[in-house]
Amino acid sequence: MIYTITVNPSIDYVLQLKNLNTGEVNRTAKDVKLPGGKGINVSRILKELEVDSTALGFVGGATGSMFEALLSQHDLKTAFTKVAEDTRINVKINATEQNKETEINGAGPNITDTERQSFMDNLNGIGAGDIVIMAGSLCKNLDSKFYLDIAETIQKQGADFVIDTTGQALLDTLPLHPLVVKPNHHELADLFNVTFKNEQEIITYARKLLDQGAKHVLVSMAGDGALLVTKDKAYKANAPKGTVVNSVGAGDSMIAGFAGTFMETKDPIESFHMGAACGSATAFSQDIAIKEKIDKVYQDISITEL
Repeated sequence: MIYTITVNPSIDYVLQLKNLNTGEVNRTAKDVKLPGGKGINVSRILKELEVDSTALGFVGGATGSMFEALLSQHDLKTAFTKVAEDTRINVKINATEQNKETEINGAGPNITDTERQSFMDNLNGIGAGDIVIMAGSLCKNLDSKFYLDIAETIQKQGADFVIDTTGQALLDTLPLHPLVVKPNHHELADLFNVTFKNEQEIITYARKLLDQGAKHVLVSMAGDGALLVTKDKAYKANAPKGTVVNSVGAGDSMIAGFAGTFMETKDPIESFHMGAACGSATAFSQDIAIKEKIDKVYQDISITEL
């Protein structure tokens, strides 16, 4: 089983209008409410790939009930921890004629010590053969050590984990040997305070993450494709041709494709191929990609050993 953790899920309230005029009354042309969160995106892609997953996280209040109702439309298996404070709302404003998108993200609920412990207790059933994917921001009173605590707990229980975060929070988990980490090339450069001049330098610094404990490193490079770096080899996936409609969720989709395929095949090359397909397919879609789109994009991707 794959478990996805979205610590701070949201209702994404997406508003579309021609122009955003600050300081004035604006009227929308269209609006939609979506269940948001990086781990939720991962679970949705896994559903398309017909890989079982269970979504974990904190939900609370009237907005938490609404979030679960929106999520129920996607027929995902969930085991959320209920909290007293409200699940957050993120507002995303798309001004079409100005070609600008503005986001206002809520902070999310405060998590009490009791609620935190209840969440940790919910991890007790995870064990050997399972993969836990941790993705996204934390609630305002949880520090980066929360991800480390989760990683230590599930490692003791024999499960693998994937962490999609950056900075010190990522580096702290490397000695626990995450199955895969996925910085983009800018995030990788920031980790080591360097600027990359070429692909080989990206590979060199990706291997530093392997030296610190990661089992596989994926590096997304937007229009230049993506890299998979292992101890002794590096592979590149080309960027398939297509119109980027919405890059939100593309990285989550890449992780889902890799982890879901690796769960079934234990083949990192095939997992990389599927991860690249899922990421690009979502980038070419209004929402998270559907299976037909993933299958089509998969055919346009080739993996080259460097």
